[in-house]
Amino acid sequence: MSWLLPFLCGVGTSILSAWGVGGGTLLLLIMTLLLGVDQRTAQGINLLFFLPTAAAALVCHWRNGFLDRPTLKHAVPWAVIFALIGAWIATAVDVKILRKPFGVYLLASGVLMLWPRKEKTEPPPEDGSKKQNQ
Repeated sequence: MSWLLPFLCGVGTSILSAWGVGGGTLLLLIMTLLLGVDQRTAQGINLLFFLPTAAAALVCHWRNGFLDRPTLKHAVPWAVIFALIGAWIATAVDVKILRKPFGVYLLASGVLMLWPRKEKTEPPPEDGSKKQNQ
């Protein structure tokens, strides 16, 4: 039965991730704070957790026509480069040093979630005409 708590944590964070809540971040916190998993191991598990979630999201976005190919063409190479740099840093730096920036990141993201984003209003028509309600 030692598998039950980690299993339930995985299911719970999967559901939250599907809702867009940031299940990966929650999974890291649960593994390091509640389950006693080393931070590097937790990061590796989190990356494995992210892969099927990202693949499913990519397929759904592709089917719904939400992928902008020119943006992907320019963003993917940089994302791969910085992912490799981040992986190198995560394995090269002492875990104690990694905890502080991660804690700052969690605090900053939590504070930013307290203030909702303002919705953008549509600009007026370019020809200057306005629709009149009659």
